[in-house]
This record gives sequence, C-alpha cells and structure tokens, in this order.
Amino acid sequence: MTILENIRHPRDLRKLSETELGALSEEIRQFLVEAVSRTGGHLGPNLGVVELTIALHRVFASPVDRILLDTGHQSYVHKLLTGRQDFSKLRGKGGLSGYPSREESEHDVIENSHASTALGWADGLAKAHQVRGTGGHVVALIGDGALTGGMAWEALNNIAAAKDRPLIIVVNDNERSYAPTIGGLANHLATLRTTDGYERFLAWGKDVLQRTPVVGGTLYDSLHGAKKGLKDAVAPQGMFEDLGLKYVGPIDGHDIAAVESALRRAKRFGGPVVVHCLTEKGRGYEPALAHDEDRFHTVGVMDPLTCEPLTPAAAPSWTSVFGDEIVRIGEERPDVVAVTAAMLHPVGLGAFAARFPGRVWDVGIAEQHATVSAAGLATGGLHPVVAVYATFLNRAFDQLLMDVALHRCGVTFVLDRAGVTGVDGPSHNGMWDMSILQVVPGLRIAAPRDAGQLRAQLREAVDVADAPTLIRFPKESVGPDIPALDQVGGLDVLRRDTAPEVLLVAVGVMAPVCLQAADLLAARGIGCTVVDPRWVKPVDPALPPLAARHRLVAVVEDNSRAAGVGSAVALALGDADVDVPVRRFGIPEQFLAHAKRGEVLADIGLTPVEIAGRIGAALAAHEPATDLGTLKETTE
Repeated sequence: MTILENIRHPRDLRKLSETELGALSEEIRQFLVEAVSRTGGHLGPNLGVVELTIALHRVFASPVDRILLDTGHQSYVHKLLTGRQDFSKLRGKGGLSGYPSREESEHDVIENSHASTALGWADGLAKAHQVRGTGGHVVALIGDGALTGGMAWEALNNIAAAKDRPLIIVVNDNERSYAPTIGGLANHLATLRTTDGYERFLAWGKDVLQRTPVVGGTLYDSLHGAKKGLKDAVAPQGMFEDLGLKYVGPIDGHDIAAVESALRRAKRFGGPVVVHCLTEKGRGYEPALAHDEDRFHTVGVMDPLTCEPLTPAAAPSWTSVFGDEIVRIGEERPDVVAVTAAMLHPVGLGAFAARFPGRVWDVGIAEQHATVSAAGLATGGLHPVVAVYATFLNRAFDQLLMDVALHRCGVTFVLDRAGVTGVDGPSHNGMWDMSILQVVPGLRIAAPRDAGQLRAQLREAVDVADAPTLIRFPKESVGPDIPALDQVGGLDVLRRDTAPEVLLVAVGVMAPVCLQAADLLAARGIGCTVVDPRWVKPVDPALPPLAARHRLVAVVEDNSRAAGVGSAVALALGDADVDVPVRRFGIPEQFLAHAKRGEVLADIGLTPVEIAGRIGAALAAHEPATDLGTLKETTE
C-alpha cells in the first residue's frame, strides 16, 4: 500500500517523517498526472500546490480550522488528503467535483469557484469566530492571479483594520492565473521574489552586532526596531505592511519544512498575517512546464506520456471561430480593440494579440474594470470587444448598466461558455446572462445558431456605435451551418410546414434541437414553423404577428427559464394584444450538478423528445385552441 492510500484524514499527515513527506509528494504528482489524463481537468495548478497543501493540513486542523481555497481549481490535492481518492469519474456525473463541494466533505468551505472571493469569506469567518468566542483559525489560500481582482483588495482593506483578529492569508505566487499575471501587483510580487537582501542584511547584523561588546545588543535592538525603514530600502515589500498586515516570506512553496515553519509563526501571531509562498505551476511534469501558454492549466483526456489527445478530433470550437473572425475584423477596422480579464487565450484572443499587440488589454481578474475601461475606450473613439466567460460577466452588471448602456457606448461583449457548460459545475454554467441583461435599456443580444451566424452577427455587433451589443455562444464544438429558408423581419425561418400549429422559437444553439422536435411533431401530424430570432433582445417586431397565425408558441433557450427570452417573447405578445399561449423551455431555477453537457440537458428536459412530447400533450389535452390559455406552465 502506498503512503497516499494510508492518508484518510489530514491528521494522518502528522505521523509522517520528512522522508515520507517527500515520497508522498511524488506519489501525489504521479497520481494526478495519471488520473487527470484519464478524465481531463485542472492539472497544472494542482501539480504546483502539492507541498503547500500538505503543509497547510499538517499545521492546521481542518475542519476546526477553516481552510479556504480561492477559485478552487487547485483543490485536487486537498481532496486527496481529506479522504477522496477515487478520481475515476472526476467532473463526471456522480463523481467528484472539479472544485470544492460541501456535499462531498466537511473540509470544503467555498464552492463558488469564482476568483478573488476567499479573502472576503475569511474576513467574515474570522469576525464570526471573534463575536461568538469560538476557537479555530481561518486560513485563506489565494493565488497571485486572484489578487488582481478588486474584491481581494476590498477585503484586505477591511482585514488590515482589525489588528487583533487572527487571520492567515497564504499567497500562492506562481506568477500566473491562466497565463502570466500582469499589472502593478505582479511587478511588486516580482520584486519580493527576487529581493532577499533584507533578510541577509538583518541576519548579518544580528550575528555581528550581538558579538560586539557593550553596545552591540543595543545597536541591534535599534536596528531591528527600525526594520520598516530598512525593508523599504533593502527589500521593498511595504505594500502589505503599509496596510497593517504582518508579512512573512517569500518562502519556497515546495519546501514543506520551510512552509510549515512560516505557517506556525503566522499561527502564533495575534493579527492578520500574509505568508508569501513561491510555487511553480505544473511542477514535476515536464510537458506542463514546457507548455508556457498556460502550463496545462486545464487538459482534456490525453496520453500522460505523449500528451496527445485520446478523444476524436472535434469540429472547430465556437471560440476558434470567434478568434479567427475578430482578427479579420481587426485587419479591416483599426478602431476595433479587445479587452479580456485574465483569459486571453481561453476566450480566443491569442491570435488577435499576436497580430495587434498594441490593441488588446488583459486587465487581470477584474471584469468590472474591464467594462468601465471599455466605456472609456468607446468614448475615446474606439470600438472595444470585451471577451469573457458568460458566468463572469455577472460581476460587471452594474458597470454594463450604468457606465456602458447609460452612456450609450458602442461596446461589444462576447460571452464564451454561455448556457450549460457541464463538467465545471454550477458556478461555471453561463445560464443567467439572457435573464439578467433583459433589463438593460438599449442593449442588443445575439445568440448565433452556427459558425456562419457567429461571423455575421459579430460584424453586425461591431457596426453598432451608439449602444452596447452582446454575443453569446457555448463551450462545445460548432455543428454544421443551418441555412435559412426565408426571412420574416429579422427572423430566420428554418422550417415551415403546411398549416403549422406551433411556432418554435429556437434561441441560438437550440436550433438543431427545435428542428428535431419539429420532425417528431410532424410525425404525429402537428405542423411547425421554426424560427431563429438571431437577435433575441429586443424581440423582433415581426414575431407577434407571426405568432398570431399559430395555436401555440414555444421558446427554447439554454438560459434560465426565469426572466429569459421566453418571458420577453410572452411580454411582447401581450403588448401586441396577441392572445396566443407561450410555453417556455429552458433551465430551471436551480444550480446544476456537474456532468457532460448532453447529460445535463437530458436531466432538465431540453431534448427533442421531451420538448415534442410536452408540446404534443398540451395540444391534445386542450381543445379547442381557446382553452390553451389555461395551460399551466411547468418547469421545462
């Protein structure tokens, strides 16, 4: 039996010798490479925190001591050390989550998987301990990439104000989020990494002066008392200490003994402490270290020796289609610029940055700043394209509303990973954007159904100069283009049966699902018209009169059913006095468990069979057509 197999609880780590701890570290890295290669997942971040996580669990007694993992993609080692060693279905249905999960373990605290929040959690937990008089330490592990987020600094401002509230902040400094960390903070941390002059100077002073007769000890005490000024002069690390935070480091994050020593010192201190640990993303796995773009931040199923993908070659991704087209637009339009939030390559802006390095800005994990900065860029005469994951735009709603829309700025938002993303779990599904953003005046939202429409609608979006526009698309590969048979107003007609009874409004990538549902309904003698609205906000004026020629309207979207496109269509029909019932098929108001996208869609009823069955049953159960208005809307 291996050392790892004997670890069932963090307390088991305290029985191990230094030699055994080193062997355990190697076992964990080997386990991670083999396990994650089989399932896909976050490999590089976890290879980089092996020793650091071991040290945390040896010094602190989880779950009495609360260990908070910011972002959470580096939680695999934490899972292994807290009794979860079955990675056979990692991120799969019924298997371990790729992030911390309270359902899995009492050792998991934060599971929202959005960066820069752990320090706010830590501040609240430490306050709760203080008010209730309960024991236990609060420890927050946050990466240097997450420290670029404004929420982290709002929390630090409050944490530093309480000098007597114990709270330990461990900075996992690997110089990266997805890609190398940028900005002023990154420059400061780089200075701390490379400056050891203060510690060497102080050690020399202690050795020499304390051996000096009569005045040596007094001089050393004075020297030590003046350490703040010396640190600023010899090792400029005042950023944390100027806030009132005790600073320890930098520490080699791969030296378990050194990290433990630093953590124990921090544990004894009665106030907030920053422990700065230097780690290497992808540590111990040469292919990851050689992949400088992201150090294997996330990998798919692959051969662990060759790193070759083991899944069949997929069709082009939505991300790559966007990435290619934005470069072509950039060639034609020198006013088009790009902004992203620490995700240059994941959102497809890598080629644009290579071609136009002076026209793209990665602002770090700061979606709010990205949005306001884009408003400034637009006001300055440019047309910014802000590309982020759909789930992360939620953070910048106020800025989109008050800074971009209110000022009628021509900014285009491109939302990758919209709708059900699947394996990354509830916090990464982009299922709220078309609901949240319905209330933004002047905003236009496009949901392309295929690659051709993505290219066309991206161009239409950047042509709008006096209002914000938004385009959303999913994580999966792009299917074949779906041609339009006709156009009614701005609506693309994808199918028109003779004497249709049902109008199917297919939102974006739900077009193939709706066309298949129409086939099933046609086999039962129920004719359909299937339309793609293309721009789902505002509702096209041609839709109400078209709906009036049908018995039932069904809107199918991969967005929250609450306040989504279906609700907007129902409102538009009501405003136009079109008394046709609207059935809304979408994502229910719940957080969805991790699984493959297709499995999630099947679980929530967004399949052709389910949609056709519900529509057919509704029509059969409510004759004549005037009775359809009494239909009860169920969660679909």
